[in-house]
This record gives sequence, C-alpha cells and structure tokens, in this order.
Amino acid sequence: MSRKCGRACRNTSWMSSPSGSRSARIPSAEKEMGPHMTDGGPDARVLALSARAEEVLNAHPRTRGLTASLPRADTSPLRIALLGPYSAGKSMLIAALRRLPAAEVERLVDAAPKTQEATPYPWNGVTLVDLPGTLSGNDEHSAAARHGVRGADALMIVTTSELPGEAETEAILRALDADGFADRSVVVVNKMSAENSDREVILDEIRKRLGPFADRVPVIPTDARDYVDAANDPELTDEHRELLVAESGIDALTAELRRITAPGVEGVRPKAQVCELIRVLEDAEQRWELDGEELDAAQTAKNAEGSISRAKEGVLDALERESEIAASRIRTAGGRAADGVSEKNGVVPVDIATAVAGELIDARTDFDVKFSSSVRAAFDALVAEHGDGVPEPEAWVNDVDAPEAILAAPTESPYERAIREAAEKAAKVGAKRLHEWIKKVAGEPGEAAANVANWLNKTRAGQKVLDAGGKITNGVGKFKPWGKIKAGEKVAGAAGKVQWAMAVMGPLMDVKSIAQDQSKWMAINKRRQALRHHFTEVALSQRNDLTDAGEQHLSEWIADVEQSLSGLTHPGAEISAARETALEGIKSLRDEAEKLVGPTTG
Repeated sequence: MSRKCGRACRNTSWMSSPSGSRSARIPSAEKEMGPHMTDGGPDARVLALSARAEEVLNAHPRTRGLTASLPRADTSPLRIALLGPYSAGKSMLIAALRRLPAAEVERLVDAAPKTQEATPYPWNGVTLVDLPGTLSGNDEHSAAARHGVRGADALMIVTTSELPGEAETEAILRALDADGFADRSVVVVNKMSAENSDREVILDEIRKRLGPFADRVPVIPTDARDYVDAANDPELTDEHRELLVAESGIDALTAELRRITAPGVEGVRPKAQVCELIRVLEDAEQRWELDGEELDAAQTAKNAEGSISRAKEGVLDALERESEIAASRIRTAGGRAADGVSEKNGVVPVDIATAVAGELIDARTDFDVKFSSSVRAAFDALVAEHGDGVPEPEAWVNDVDAPEAILAAPTESPYERAIREAAEKAAKVGAKRLHEWIKKVAGEPGEAAANVANWLNKTRAGQKVLDAGGKITNGVGKFKPWGKIKAGEKVAGAAGKVQWAMAVMGPLMDVKSIAQDQSKWMAINKRRQALRHHFTEVALSQRNDLTDAGEQHLSEWIADVEQSLSGLTHPGAEISAARETALEGIKSLRDEAEKLVGPTTG
C-alpha cells in the first residue's frame, strides 16, 4: 500500500457517503455547526492522534513549526475548495451557485487571476473557497492554492471544455490520489456551451484522463455563464431562460455538492483531517532529510560504525572457527591417547603421551596465533580507514611475532626433551612434582622463567624455540636489549600452556591397577572410553573458555576504538540517533493514521 493519503484515504465504513439520492439535501448551517463530536468517534480518534503528533513534532526544532498545521477540533461549516487554472471560470461558478445578481457577479469575477489568497463564500450551510488560479506562472498563487487544498474538506476540481493539459491533469490526479480527495470531489467541466464543443467526446476524454478514478469521481458538465445570463438577462423569454438553466448543469452540480457534504461535519471532516495529518507527518519526514555538513557527519558516523562492525564480525568469526579447531584437535589428541592404551597394563606409552602433550600445547599456541592475527587484521583495516588514531589492541599473546610463537623446533630441542622426560617421569612417579615445577615457572616469571630462558638460549635449538625471528637474541648466550625480559615472558607463557596440557594429561599418567582376570579387556575398554570422554569434556570447556576470553578481549578493544573515534563520529552519531528516534515516532503515527482511514479499495 502506498504511504500517500490518497491510497490510504479510500472507501471506509465510518467516512463514506451514505447511500441515497444524489439530490439529498444538505443539513442546515445550524445543525452542521452544532457540537456533534462523540467520545470514541472518528473525530475524537483523529484529534487524539493529532495531539500525540504534536508531542512528537515538538520534540525537535526541525519539526516544531509543523505543529500549527496539525488538525484541531473544528465544528465550523464544511469547506469546499475550488481548484483549477485561473481561466476555468471558478469565480463564475461560485456566482452561479450563489444565484448572485448581475452587479455582484461582475465584482466577484473581476479579480482573477490577481487574487493571491483563498476567498471564502457562504453557500447552503457550507463554505465555498475560491482558490487562486493554478498554472498561471505565479508561484504565490500556486502556494496559496496548495495551502487551500490542504485545508479543504472536499474539492470542486474545475477544468474546461478545452480539456486539461498534461500539467493540469497531473495536478488533478495528485488531488484525487496523493491528497486523498477521490471520494470527496467532483470534477466540473465548465464552458461546455462553447462553439464546436461535442459534449460526449469531451466527457469521454476527461474520464480517460482521470484514469483509475473515472468511475469514482462524478464529472459534471457546466456552463456557469449561461446560468448567470439566464438569471440576469431581462430580454430572455421564460422558455429560453429555462433552457439555459437546464443546459448549464448548475442544478446538477448543486445536487452533487449536497450529496458529497450530506454526512455533515462529523462525517466528512474526520477523513479530511486524518489525510491532512498524514500529509503533515510526510512533511515532518522530509524535514529529517539530511544534507550538507549534517549529511557528511552522519555518513562519517555510519561509515565508522560499519567499519567497526566489520572488524568485530571478522574477529568473532575467526574466534568461533579457531576455538572449534582447537577443540577438535583436543578431541583428536584424546582419541589418540585412548587408542594407544596398552592392553597389557592399561598404560599410555611414553611416546604417545609426549605426542599428545605436544598436540595440546600446539593447539593452544596455534589458536593464540590465529586469533591474534585476526585482531591484528581488524586493527590494520581500521587504521587504513580512520588513521593512526585507532588504538592498538592489547596483545593476546606475548610481544613476539606470530612465527616465533611456534614452540616446536625442527629437531628435538631441550624444551621438547624436557616435556618428554617430564611425561616419562610423571608416568612413573605421578604428575604432582611436574605440576609444581610448571606452576612455579608460570607463577614467577621473573627469576624462574629467566633461568629457563638462559638455559634454552645456550643452544641453537633452544634459540629456535625462543627467537625464530631474531628479535630477542643476538646469538648463543646473548640477548638484545629487553630481549631477556621478553624471553622470560615467552617461557612463562609457554609454561602456562604446558601446565594446562599436563593437567589435561593427568588421567593418562594416573595409572591404576588393571584387573588381571577375565574382565581385563572390559576394563581397558572402559579406560579408553573414560579417556575419550575426558578429552571431549576438556575440548568443550576449552572452546567455551577461549570464546569467552576472546570476546572479552575483543570487547575491551572495540570500546577503546569507539572512544578514540568519538570525536570524529559523535556529531554525526548524535544527529543520526535523533533522526532515527524522530522517524520511528513519525512512522508509528502514520501507521495508526492509515489504520484510521481503513482498508483500501481499487
């Protein structure tokens, strides 16, 4: 459905004209002007909606000035506006409808097209409003006519036997459709007694130009001059007078106008008011169309919001993907450990246990590298778009480039050998002492970690573990400035991963006696299942922990980014937020107003 009032303001049960004769008499002026508003009636609902619209429009200076155009309680006579070009004879039609004497007729028609304001004339309990002529090239005339249309309850659209041109036809269709007057209008084809005028041809052409409204809007052929002459020319015979009156169409026009206005103020005006309310709300939406500096500011804020959102989504995608990969590798490692359980004694061989420990550490390390890389990529993208003001994210891994985070060396390093020997020792005497040593390294990165770093750095294999990119050491036994501290941090971080891995490995090293009877095979299978279950639980827990920690890490950095860019985005964001709030309120009111109009037809 079109948002325009015309498409919304079509036939409704509470606003349609009652059935009956076209010559139904209009109520008296006294009856029309009486206080007929009823609580909960259409007029009350429109006015309640208008009061809410006033609050919404008053909330911002952009739309505050429109409140004067909102519908108000009004029991004055119905207003029928005459719309048409200055040469169509609108003033003569008013003179004919009012049965004016010759002297008054001349005074009335003398002003057009100089009249710049709508002029009211009382007629049969309603008010005929003569609007300035349109299509005269006078912008003031057109503006006054437009204003008069918006204040009308019904329209008399006046054209001539010369047929409306393209611009005039467009104006007529706009009044019927967009302005919502299709069921409250009559089209008057004036000057029909002109020479060479074929009435039926002209009326058929008019209906074609009305398009979808041809069957909804009455078309009345008239000649107001004939009617005025018949009333005022003393030389006419009664027979000629009656003939001119009959062919003038003024009586038919009078009957049609009475039919349109027959429901009275409380029946016609609510529809006019709700359509005007919708037009005011459309004007309010147009007031929120941004341009110039405001548009630039809003666009800047929107672009920044979009780039931040893309950066965040990219990291979250990587976080979800890599945490699941890490979990999968943990489950795979658990399966390898379970498959390796010896059927002789239920022990996981040392080489398998060592490989499983290495896989656990690698899974965590690789996750750190990939996640850190995704955050770095997001940071680089934001810097490319918004400059160096974007804050660098807190390092997820230690301050070492990604390649250096890979702990495994091509050949077995002292660090790898230490892990393997620790696994062997744990298998024999339990993991408790190893856990204590690892915990000490991880918990006291100063001295303990530095000692381990010194020990590793004495060999080239150890250097590969510590410094694959050459940023920490200058060779065997030598550190770059601050390199020893960074090496200690790296060892401490690696120790933390080893500590975690060895805690996961606990069930592998905690070898219990296996029954040496016929249930031995069942017991081994049970141990294998228990190991798989254990690693599955660890995988799930690790995935959740990594996801939670990663989201928190990302959230803190994004908050820093938003804060750093606030000076650039705040003005536009403020405008956009105010606009969004205002438009949301306006749209809600428009939706309710269109519901008051009722279902559309045709």
